[in-house]
Amino acid sequence: MDTEIELKFLVSDNEVPLIPALITQFAKRVNNKPAKNLQNAYYDSPSRELRALDIGLRTRCLDDNCEQTIKLSGEVVGGLHQRPEYNLPLSGNKPDIFAFDSSIWPMGMRLESIAENLYPIFSTNFIRRTWLIETDNGGKIEVVLDKGEIAARGKVDPICELEIELVEGDRADLFDLAEQLLSHIGLRLGFYSKAARGYRLADDLPLTVDKAIGFVPLSDDCTQEQALMATVNYAIEFVQKHEQCYVNEPSLKALKRIIDGVRLIRHAFWLFSDFVAKESTEALKKELKWLLGELQWVESASYLKTYTSKRHAYYKRIHNAPELAHVIGDLKDVQPTPTDLEDLFHCARYNRLILALTRWLLEKSWRQNWDQNAIKAAQSSAKSQAKKSFDSDWKNLRQTFSENKTMLVSEYLNTREILENMLLSGNCFGSLFEASQRHDFRAPWMDIVFGIHELETLHYLKQLCEGQKEQSFTDILSWLQQKADFLVSAMEQSRHASLNCEPYW
Repeated sequence: MDTEIELKFLVSDNEVPLIPALITQFAKRVNNKPAKNLQNAYYDSPSRELRALDIGLRTRCLDDNCEQTIKLSGEVVGGLHQRPEYNLPLSGNKPDIFAFDSSIWPMGMRLESIAENLYPIFSTNFIRRTWLIETDNGGKIEVVLDKGEIAARGKVDPICELEIELVEGDRADLFDLAEQLLSHIGLRLGFYSKAARGYRLADDLPLTVDKAIGFVPLSDDCTQEQALMATVNYAIEFVQKHEQCYVNEPSLKALKRIIDGVRLIRHAFWLFSDFVAKESTEALKKELKWLLGELQWVESASYLKTYTSKRHAYYKRIHNAPELAHVIGDLKDVQPTPTDLEDLFHCARYNRLILALTRWLLEKSWRQNWDQNAIKAAQSSAKSQAKKSFDSDWKNLRQTFSENKTMLVSEYLNTREILENMLLSGNCFGSLFEASQRHDFRAPWMDIVFGIHELETLHYLKQLCEGQKEQSFTDILSWLQQKADFLVSAMEQSRHASLNCEPYW
């Protein structure tokens, strides 16, 4: 068995010619291997039993030599892929899964049934160029450039990937080479394998934008440190998924989900601050703040999209006020374009951030300079910490949203951060508790957050209208006030219902 430890990058065609020279600059020695034309087929049963177990079964032929490969469930953190891999020679074209050692298969796997129903799901065919490099530290890294296509059901998806795999030595060499490449060419860290892309193509299951950020999967007995690692890893995956969603089909929703993922990472640093020292996250937080700044325009862009959508009541009002429609049109014209966003996702600073988060997680950088209190906190129960955190949030919410006062628009707008942080804590720890009770508690608070977003949409349009003397602007301001009053009335009902909810923890 081999365990792949590799970083995967997506590269554009115009950057490909720059790669050989960069590798030579980094390496002490370079062995340039002949290019290969690789023909690959991926197999599964009609019910996708291997896919359900996160197992990849591939045949690969080069000239008259064929092999079969099993890749078992592994770990993907950022762009770093780590998976157990088994390779065997193959005499025919169809794989023989009984040839592999029986001990590699998961318990209870129906091997005979799967073997009877195997058929080729999709193919990947590409030209592979390979360089084996030796680093100054004595490590060995294989650099692979694959250029070709994935094919399934008459559809194709292009492949242009650069993979750097640690063959021997320290994993730090892998990250150092990645830094060198990112500094000189526009690469994007690749989260999805060729197999994952092939299955999506074959089964016509394109990536779709999540409606909201979900709950971090945690085991009931996990420690705080395990919860931290699971949360940051989940958030990195969430960011990378929606980055790819945006590249596939640009949308403001995809960018909002990227923002959600970034905020979850920052929240995790704060939530686990008993053992995650500020010094270990200072540089990361600075870069996360930069990325949020680059995406700051998304919120106002969402307001503008709402105003110009025929599905919303705003459209008719604004359509009858040409001056306001013109202002909104001008604001939309200066928004970043999909090309601008693709440049962001390919830029060195963005990819260095994803790489730095990956490295921070893999090297457990928060453990530097730990004292006994930090060790004790890290090893303590995540569920106990969740209850303490939720108790504190609940006390804060009951003070902020006290039943003894009436809340106005401005007061609701000022509570957004408190509410969103409470909900993010729930995203981190919520899977440790019963789902239906968790939902019943969170639902009215989420209604209030949605109401606050609606109030902000109204407020932004109000700012665009204020100071204008035309009657159409005055009419819109009056209409906005009516809508705000109605919305606050509904939110007041949700607030009182929320305060009477039974805590689920």
